[in-house]
Amino acid sequence: MWQVVYIASSKEEADNILKIMEKEGFMLQIDDAGSGSYQIKVPAIEAEEAYSCLHKNF
Repeated sequence: MWQVVYIASSKEEADNILKIMEKEGFMLQIDDAGSGSYQIKVPAIEAEEAYSCLHKNF
């Protein structure tokens, strides 16, 4: 099961997050949420750690 940890406001922002989070060892999915927004998803078991990593890097 995947959990949304962030909603990016552009494809560029989503791609930047993807690169950084993959370097940290996270597996991610990016889904188009419509209106130019993108959902950043991680496996639910990694959600809390991924959320913390996002806040440290962004």
